[in-house]
Amino acid sequence: MKNLMLAAGLLALAAFTLPVANDPNTTSEIPQDNKLVIYQLLPRLFGNKVALNKPYGTILENGSGKFNDINDLALTKIKEMGVSHVWYTGVIEHATMTSYPAAGLPADDADVVKGRAGSPYAIRDYYSVDPDLAVNVKNRLAEYEALVQRTHAHGLKVLMDFIPNHVARSYRSSAKPTGVVDLGAQDDKTKAFAPNNNFYYLPGQHFTVPAGYNPLGPLTAPQEDKKYTEFPAKATGNDVFSAAPSVDDWFETVKLNYGVDYQNGRKTYFEPIPDTWKKMRDILLYWAQKDVDGFRCDMAEMVPVEFWAWVIPEVKKVKPGIIFIGEAYNPKEYNTYLTKGHFDFLYDKVGLYDGLRRLMRQEGTTDDITHVWKEESNGFGSHMLRFLENHDEQRIASKDFATDPRRAIPAMTVSATLGSGPIMLYMGQEVGEQALGSEGFSGEDGRTTLFDYWGVPAHQKWMNQGRFDGAKLSPEQKQLRDFYVRLLALAGSSEAIRKGQFYELQDANNLGKEYDQHKLYAFLRYTKGQQVLVVVNFSDAKTYRPTLLIPAEVMQRMGLNPQRTHTYRDLLNGGEAKPNLTLSLPPLSALVLEIKPQ
Repeated sequence: MKNLMLAAGLLALAAFTLPVANDPNTTSEIPQDNKLVIYQLLPRLFGNKVALNKPYGTILENGSGKFNDINDLALTKIKEMGVSHVWYTGVIEHATMTSYPAAGLPADDADVVKGRAGSPYAIRDYYSVDPDLAVNVKNRLAEYEALVQRTHAHGLKVLMDFIPNHVARSYRSSAKPTGVVDLGAQDDKTKAFAPNNNFYYLPGQHFTVPAGYNPLGPLTAPQEDKKYTEFPAKATGNDVFSAAPSVDDWFETVKLNYGVDYQNGRKTYFEPIPDTWKKMRDILLYWAQKDVDGFRCDMAEMVPVEFWAWVIPEVKKVKPGIIFIGEAYNPKEYNTYLTKGHFDFLYDKVGLYDGLRRLMRQEGTTDDITHVWKEESNGFGSHMLRFLENHDEQRIASKDFATDPRRAIPAMTVSATLGSGPIMLYMGQEVGEQALGSEGFSGEDGRTTLFDYWGVPAHQKWMNQGRFDGAKLSPEQKQLRDFYVRLLALAGSSEAIRKGQFYELQDANNLGKEYDQHKLYAFLRYTKGQQVLVVVNFSDAKTYRPTLLIPAEVMQRMGLNPQRTHTYRDLLNGGEAKPNLTLSLPPLSALVLEIKPQ
């Protein structure tokens, strides 16, 4: 047995004699310190203290959070989680079934609105903010500006949405600055496509509301009559060039024209600069000059990369430090949108999120993680935003996803520490929100609704009627939140995690009797000043007790003497430093061990 173990060790050591450039366990990427810790919250949901949760309920019945609810105490508690950036989601004024007649804001036609509250991604006025979020509706922009200032006062930066691909069918800005011409106001509607039109048209055709759409299910919605006057019909936001989109399309939105003639071979007309480009640049500059620190750009790949290549430098001329995060789903285009398009960060959804989702559901293997750093984001891992939840994805604790929120412990640890790029947390994730019930338009789908007025039960327990003390959380929820706080604080403060080199240890340990490389994942992050070993167990049933091997050549690469003995202190969970790497890994556990010479 001893000879077998020695042979295994020698084999592993032999595998690590290759130069760094050819070593299959690492990359030549020089990590950049981009460890933003982002907390995503929807103001409509975050501050809402009403717990009625009536399906299809009105704002009076189910309530709505306000900008003012995100007060100094709330921001203090967010900051204490190790957060550096807050993404305020759903801020810009969008189509809704709620009217504010005193402020001159009528309800939209329900036949082209999704949900009682409406989709935050069906923008009605790019130069205004959602009236639901204001205490004084006429003063709503000032209340948002005060939130931005308040957030900055707590040492936090502000991110907000930019939705470049589509707008609400009812788009009309009542708050636009003097001299701004509305989108579509000067379009030649006799043409299906013209380079300087802001929209695409279907000349001679009337828009048809999707068959079978019931805006409020069993209830009757405002102005619901299965009709909506739009002539000529415009193309729908998800690239549907039909006057009669289906109920599964983004029928509440219309596609913006960036100079691409989709119906004629996608021929492009980018010179001279299209009118839509200029209008969208002006919108970005409007918000940038209100001291916003960055934009999360919705469906960035549905807009030509040439637009981003032009507009991002234009905005950065005015505000050099501002950041752009792209929602992206095509790995083949990631590098293009980062280099040519000038994005600072892109979603790592199709790669790391999807792989970790499978692991959390006990369906995948750690090979998915290896594929991400080795293939999908090789060379630009520092620019990939990692997450396990956001407004589009199912809640980890929901029955549709993983059921047990503790399944996030190994996955979130990998998300936060695998690279030096940003990590994001979604409000309620840290307390195991389950997204139970059918809210209305959303239905019971494991997601927290974007479209309906609603309370988020687990989050409301932490918020505790504005005390933000977590007093109503269960012991299990408190433990879960404590894990997230410890992990995010560590990810944001550890030199090795923020900017260290990466080295995977799967190959070095795959001959270990107690090392199941499909369920366990181990890697190093190191700088000259700090070396850490991350080990996680994705199994929800088995405890592993491996003795990990870090090959001598890798110890030397980290600046450590392999002949010396070392201690291993768990930075994530605390406790006494260990004298060796014989570990105990219970189900759904994670260790982040700092390596120190003894």
